[in-house]
Amino acid sequence: MRPRDWHIIDSTLREGEQFALGNFKLADKIEIAKALDAFGVEFIELTTPVASPESRKACETISGLGLKSKILTHTRTNMHDAKIAVDCGVYGVDLLFATSSELRSVSHGKDIEAIIDHSREVIEYVKAAGCNVRFSSEDTFRSDKRDLLKIYAAVDMVGVNRVGLADTVGVATPNQVRELVADVRAVVHCDIEFHGHNDTGCAIANAFEAIRAGATHIDTSILGIGERNGITPLGGFLARMFTQNPQRLAKKYNLEMLPELDAMIARMTGIGIPFNNYLTGAFAYNHKAGMHLKAIYVNPGAYEIIPPEAFGVKRRLQIGSRLTGHNAIAERAKELGLSLSRDEIKSITQTVKALADDGDLDMNEVDALLHGAVAVNA
Repeated sequence: MRPRDWHIIDSTLREGEQFALGNFKLADKIEIAKALDAFGVEFIELTTPVASPESRKACETISGLGLKSKILTHTRTNMHDAKIAVDCGVYGVDLLFATSSELRSVSHGKDIEAIIDHSREVIEYVKAAGCNVRFSSEDTFRSDKRDLLKIYAAVDMVGVNRVGLADTVGVATPNQVRELVADVRAVVHCDIEFHGHNDTGCAIANAFEAIRAGATHIDTSILGIGERNGITPLGGFLARMFTQNPQRLAKKYNLEMLPELDAMIARMTGIGIPFNNYLTGAFAYNHKAGMHLKAIYVNPGAYEIIPPEAFGVKRRLQIGSRLTGHNAIAERAKELGLSLSRDEIKSITQTVKALADDGDLDMNEVDALLHGAVAVNA
């Protein structure tokens, strides 16, 4: 995998609107778009302008903001929707067509040849209008592989910029994603986009394997919001990719903005940032066990695969628990400029442990014990 052969398509303003609490007003959408642009995402995907008058206004307004991020909209593969999308001034139109037997039977009822013929017409129109175009099969991973490869090869010949693989119901495993992306890569010359839902907890792993197999674009949303359990979260995906090449990632994106992005969506949707959220959760960098605390004081990298400062967050050393060790207490004394013997430190450590059996002590309480020991010796 080359370190920079992929791009982010952030879908907070499309998939995120399908989240149960994702009822963004126009002002919210502008704020989100500007924040994503400042963060550095390459593409921002918006709800189809066909959805409502406000959705069309959002497409037109955000397309006219002059952002560096390229503005896309996601819509059905039909001429009516495509014409309205093009008229909104977007950079690109993301077309989708249901291809699994489960969805074809309840959606459009077309066979594979009809899907190809219909798609060609719409793709050619969008391209002639000067827009970037992606064609995605909906419910890719419950579709017949032979059908998929036939469709992808056909639209590639028409000249789509990307084909999309959508794990619409979150059923795919990392192995399945890697294999199918590789198979698609063998029959198309265009870029490949992966859109993964998180119903079975595999969205990040699936996105990672898609890239390893040759995908060039990954759909994300802030905090992973979307239909049902959502899609690949922006923060979680970046955490995974940071471990591969931190320097290149830091050059491309304003990583220190991630807490701001997560907090913004938490505020707008009225949800809390999960306690164990990737990078920005309240306890993402909390260290408590004595062995961990000792190591962190010596070398934070011993227990932190990603330095918190890279993403604008801070670590928290929880030394007032029954699990604490004398090394952590000694380091705290040193931070306070207090001189205590090794035996005194060990005694205070045992006191902290005993008191913490009734509940953890906060730092002020630990500091009071340390200052008290010094005062006794004075």
